[in-house]
Parts: sequence; structure tokens; C-alpha cells
Amino acid sequence: MKAPPIVQTSGKRKSAIARCTIRKGTGQVRVNRTPLELFEPLLARQKIQEPLLAVGDRSRNLNLEVRVNGGGIMGQASAARTAVARALVGWLKDAELESMFKRYDRSLLVNDPRRKLPKRPGGRGARARRQKSYR
Repeated sequence: MKAPPIVQTSGKRKSAIARCTIRKGTGQVRVNRTPLELFEPLLARQKIQEPLLAVGDRSRNLNLEVRVNGGGIMGQASAARTAVARALVGWLKDAELESMFKRYDRSLLVNDPRRKLPKRPGGRGARARRQKSYR
């Protein structure tokens, strides 16, 4: 089976959206044009590397370009992680890899549907209410 010349995928978490492009190359991984080795903070970098480490040497000859916008640092990292995992599954076309990702952590392949609860009247947020004072 011949690998496609390019695979594009996306991932979402909260309000962060990541788009990943994978193609044949030299093993470079870039997040918003920054090499993954220089991406900060460390915890976000490790989160993005997770699917790459699970695949092992099969990702050594692939270039991944991830573009992320919206949300915060960890939301972006989670969105990028999903996009990278989907790209690897799409490129390698390996059903065993897909089932392994699902067993390890389903959010590698499935977007997290949780969203912020909308603000309601009577308070500053979704749940907080104004306090009552009787004196």
C-alpha cells in the first residue's frame, strides 16, 4: 500500500483548533513554525510528543507541521496532540495503531466535546450568584 503524498487533519480542545500536515521528510516536527524541541512549556511539549513516542521509529522519516490558534497553552497542546495522532493514523493506515491509541487514551483520536457553561443572570458566572445581605 502506497502512502499518500500529504495528509491533513485537525483537532479541537475547548476553543483551541489545531491543524496538522504530514508529509515525507527528515523527521522535523514544528508547532506554529517552532521546532518541537524548543516548544515551551515542557508539559505541553511532552503532551504533543505522546503520539510520536507511541509510534516509535515509524515517524522518523515524516515531517509534521502543526498550526494551532485559539485557547490557552494546554488547550492548544491537547488539540495539537489529537491532530498529530490522527495524522499518524491517516498516514500509516494502521488499524492496530488506531486501536492502541484508543485503548491508551481515547482523546488522542476523539475531540473533547466539553465546553464552557454559559453565564446566566443573577451572578458573575455560570454558577456563581450574588450574595444576599439581610443587615
